[in-house]
Amino acid sequence: MTERNYDPDFKDLIAILPTVADFSTVEKVQAARESRYEMFAKVPPPRDDVVVEDHMVPGPEGAPEVALRVYRPKAAATEPRPCVFEIHGGGFLTGNLEMMDPWCQRVCGELGAIVVSTDYRLAPEDPFPAGVEDCYAALSWTASQAEALGFDPERLAIAGQSAGGGLAAACVLMARDRGGPKLCFQLLEIPELDDRLETPSMKQFTDTPLWNRPNAEWSWRHYLGPDPKGEVSPYAAPSRETDLTGLPPAYVSTMEFDPLRDEGILYALGMMQAGVSVELHAYAGTFHGSALLPNADASKRNAEEVLAVLARKV
Repeated sequence: MTERNYDPDFKDLIAILPTVADFSTVEKVQAARESRYEMFAKVPPPRDDVVVEDHMVPGPEGAPEVALRVYRPKAAATEPRPCVFEIHGGGFLTGNLEMMDPWCQRVCGELGAIVVSTDYRLAPEDPFPAGVEDCYAALSWTASQAEALGFDPERLAIAGQSAGGGLAAACVLMARDRGGPKLCFQLLEIPELDDRLETPSMKQFTDTPLWNRPNAEWSWRHYLGPDPKGEVSPYAAPSRETDLTGLPPAYVSTMEFDPLRDEGILYALGMMQAGVSVELHAYAGTFHGSALLPNADASKRNAEEVLAVLARKV
């Protein structure tokens, strides 16, 4: 592995973290899913101040229902709460509701927000637009249930990490273009946004921990399908969108040694240039997924900043 100036809090673990994954076949992707699901199999019990409910809601027309999980504060509310709609990551190939359970419980418990976490169909079995249309259907259902769920429809935010950040950005574009749910804020953490793989960070980081250019190549190949026709849709790769006007305020985070770093920075810059209010934070010495090591100082600062931003903006 290339020598890099990782934050000292991560250096002892870098050598044992996985790098390039074999996603070359459906079977290998499924095997990778199973091994990663074991990491999140033991979902922590609900906090004392949080109630968790699972739902199946209507999916896109002609498609299966979508599973989602709703987190509610136990304490009675004197007025409607904010709501954060969360989309998990996993490179469009892996991931499930359980992986974001601790994050969702913390946001719900500490901010007093309703949190809705959605599942979605994964590639390569279900390539674009299956995943993003599932997310948009779940977002639309959430917006329609503001009164039943007890949140203020003017305070509905969307959040996502990695591929979930890309899907969140795509849902924001869909909502704008389709006259869909009104969103007050978008939280895009280490987002996967650009299928073209042409940025300097994407070209440079070929052996970084957890995510790197070879993994990104398989991710997009499977998500876009074996034979994508014509120009790739911005709903698949939001970096291809040329008009970023009219989007809600955003927070974008990137990690220094992450192949996705530059596409996140450029998307944030594009929104700024289009008149969107954006906060951008690039964390030094970090890598894609380094937040999974929660005791590192950078990870703590990242988690605290996200909570503070949501408390301020939603």
